[in-house]
Amino acid sequence: MNISARNIFKAKVKQVVKGTVNAEITLIIAPDIELVSMITRGSAEKLKLRKGKIVFAVIKSNSVMLAEA
Repeated sequence: MNISARNIFKAKVKQVVKGTVNAEITLIIAPDIELVSMITRGSAEKLKLRKGKIVFAVIKSNSVMLAEA
């Protein structure tokens, strides 16, 4: 895999919540550190995401969204 993103984290899928169009994926990237990603349901199915699967979270600096805690 050859990509320009520099922020790549190996992660374990903690939870997959599939909606009609999108899927919310909760990843564990370190002990006590989780990352939540919204992707299309089709992408989640194509990647065969399920609890316990090891994946890479690829983050480009211009595509990060923040929300008030």
